[in-house]
Amino acid sequence: MADKAPPRIFSRQRRMAGFRRAMVRQSQRDAARYVLDDMVEDILDRLEFMRFEPARVLVMGDWTGTLALSLRGHGSQVDEANVRTIDEEKPIEGAPYDLIVSLASLGRVNDLPGALLHLRTALAEGGIVIASLIGAGSLSNLRRAVIAAEPDRPAARMHPLVDNAAASALMQRALFKRQVVDSRSLEVAYRSLDRLVSDLRDQGLTSSLASAAPPLGKAALERARTSFLTASNDQDRVLETFEILTLTGWKD
Repeated sequence: MADKAPPRIFSRQRRMAGFRRAMVRQSQRDAARYVLDDMVEDILDRLEFMRFEPARVLVMGDWTGTLALSLRGHGSQVDEANVRTIDEEKPIEGAPYDLIVSLASLGRVNDLPGALLHLRTALAEGGIVIASLIGAGSLSNLRRAVIAAEPDRPAARMHPLVDNAAASALMQRALFKRQVVDSRSLEVAYRSLDRLVSDLRDQGLTSSLASAAPPLGKAALERARTSFLTASNDQDRVLETFEILTLTGWKD
């Protein structure tokens, strides 16, 4: 009996549109890019700690180009998947690779087990996949503000996110014989809800849910702004957390 198709939670078209908008916004000098910068720095630290020097690498999701540049500087041959056209739910061309890195992308695919299996299949023997994604402990103040905006009948506006336990199970399901899942927190301070939303747009991290919710009305938006600011500290800043999950799997 054929497996059922995974539920359609995310829209790849909306995700690609968000990336295209982010690329335009990145032309501004003050555009935010701290999530990708943090992920890239972490990947480089991990590779240095492991003393792993891959010959062939595929980088997925890094629209900054920084990771590929650094890896080439260490002698790796690097292919970069175009974030405007990437489809993680299809087999990967150009394999085999010694290292595949995916940044801030896998958390918004409908068939995550299938995408992880494609990554494993594209590895050479002894190769490594390192995938960083925004995890379930993220953006709690934004979630609270969104619920406060529509207290009676809140629309679905926030993504479902993967936690550590689910990520570990998914790696096992994708047939990685060895895998590690860990998490860390990236804290960012905001003066307003609008600034947070602007930063998310800068980084292509806005909603890509398949069922797009209608825009918030003026009154609902003001409720969201007010609710968000109730978490302000003594410096009139709201500390928001991005939980970064990193999935590492070896193909033995």
